Amino acid sequence: MSVFDVAEGTSPVILAFPHTGTDVPDEIAARLNDNGRLLADTDWHVDRLYAGLLADATTVRATFHRYVIDANRDPSGASLYPGQNTTGLIPATDFDGAPIWKAGEEPGDSDIALRRAAYHEPYHAALAAQIERVKALHGVVVLYDCHSIRSLVPYLFEGTLPDLNIGTAHGTTCDPQVEAAVVAVAEAATDFTHVLNGRFVGGWTTRHYGRPDENVHAVQMELSQISHLATEAPPFEYDAAKAERLRMTLKSILERLEQVAFRLQSRENADG
Repeated sequence: MSVFDVAEGTSPVILAFPHTGTDVPDEIAARLNDNGRLLADTDWHVDRLYAGLLADATTVRATFHRYVIDANRDPSGASLYPGQNTTGLIPATDFDGAPIWKAGEEPGDSDIALRRAAYHEPYHAALAAQIERVKALHGVVVLYDCHSIRSLVPYLFEGTLPDLNIGTAHGTTCDPQVEAAVVAVAEAATDFTHVLNGRFVGGWTTRHYGRPDENVHAVQMELSQISHLATEAPPFEYDAAKAERLRMTLKSILERLEQVAFRLQSRENADG
């Protein structure tokens, strides 16, 4: 079983999908409790949501579930949001704070080391390789990290999450033009609410790879699942009508990002 899927394109935009995978090896699945086996914290249908929106975009998708190991967490185990509720490199609980492992079967340090080597590192090696490949083509890369979460998760945040949650680690992971492009499309999409660097400012992927001084620009988009699912509960069905409205906005975002990338490329060529 491959732990990632890659589709190479020629656009300067790369789409990353660290949380759409649902593969759980049998020996790990046997340690999950009934709650854990629901795999409720999957980014349901997000790869389908973005499919075909930007011609020639490269995609890198983890096939393993985040309960195996979270591909969007710091491999050191450091918290992304110190002092706030969150889930770890191998989550101990779901997003509601409920245990996902059978008593006595909780992963320990040896599990973390093994899964980091078997899953986390290969996924990020693949993503890093694509960033280097695309940068060699264009001199600039825009990495767009694709996510979703339920709109109501009291354990993680108060109230209802906006539909479009844009994260740039407070402007540190991309050129201002990149951030402004996403915000402009979100502001124009009056059917959807949005926020910049709200509860979710970008996970480890965005913060690790976003190096605007090296022409690698990263932005995370955390979508409220109610924007494209029939219900935010099992079986987490895709709502085609809702999704199509959202896809129009997401397509505009990606096309705008590609335009910005080409402008940045031209600026870099002129400076060079």
